[in-house]
Amino acid sequence: MKIKYPASLKPDSLIGVTAPSSGVEESLHILVDEAKLQVEKKGFKVLIGETVLTQHKGRSASKEKRAEELMAFFQDDIISVIMPPWGGSFAMEILPIIDWNKLKESNPKWMLGYSDISTLNFVYTTITGHASAHGVNFTELSAPDWDGLSSKWIDVLSCNENEEITQYSSEKYQSSWDKMYSNPAKGFYLDSQTKWKTINNEDEVTFSGRLIGGCVSTLQVLVGTPFDNVNNFVNQYCHDEGVIWYLETVGMDAAKIYRALWQMQQNNWFTNIKGVLFGRTSGYKDIGDFTLNDALKDVFESFNIPVILDADVGHTPPQNILVNGAYTTVKYSNGKGSIIMKYI
Repeated sequence: MKIKYPASLKPDSLIGVTAPSSGVEESLHILVDEAKLQVEKKGFKVLIGETVLTQHKGRSASKEKRAEELMAFFQDDIISVIMPPWGGSFAMEILPIIDWNKLKESNPKWMLGYSDISTLNFVYTTITGHASAHGVNFTELSAPDWDGLSSKWIDVLSCNENEEITQYSSEKYQSSWDKMYSNPAKGFYLDSQTKWKTINNEDEVTFSGRLIGGCVSTLQVLVGTPFDNVNNFVNQYCHDEGVIWYLETVGMDAAKIYRALWQMQQNNWFTNIKGVLFGRTSGYKDIGDFTLNDALKDVFESFNIPVILDADVGHTPPQNILVNGAYTTVKYSNGKGSIIMKYI
């Protein structure tokens, strides 16, 4: 079977902002307002949903209202892209309410985000076979000037079927969110040198396959549930090319990361794996002498595949925009990398 790609983003397209997980508390409404302004300056239209500016007990609204608005946005032909304001903790609550068969029968539509939004993107792509995009959240577009990686969302979503797009590793990344939230809507504070690594310290590696992945901290909850369709997805859409897994974590130590990846491995998530792109960790610590490198080796070394870590994925921005389902080649050389995605 063939991955289906949404229609490419056009000038004057409508961006629909809905909050299927957490909403934005009043003190940070400036992020939504400024992001809307900056996106409109790029020539797009923006629709802010009813769920976005409310927040109670870690949720933007009831699970029923969140699911209803998300479904409405997916079925509205005028909306070209769905962009949540950010992630959260409880996106999994709406999975049983969403009509996945209806989405599978509908035209594909871009959904872009990360953190808890990767829960939805992951299920959307693995169940429907429709591509989705992991990357910058809407509130992160509140900056008056976007960095080179974050701004790529426009190019990635504008790419047409059978075309390819190349992205590169960043020069610097943001080591802490403190300055950003002390000075909202001013952009990232890129203060640390980016250096991709490999778990076996190779000078160069190259691997290809179809991308799938997201935030381990939220994907773990899917394992073994009715929304775990990984094996069917790999067999139906990635049988010939294999899979590149991109993964990242937030608030997980080395042992928690290992346990989560072990659970995924035991459920055969890593069948036909060709390589791993593991993002910079956030809120991480070693457990004694057990490190992230140890965790990744313990899970992936038996597959005899390249494993890159400290890549531009996840909660330590900036990050590359990664398309679930896209045929991709990752190239790594001496601390730098490139990601070539082709929409086939």
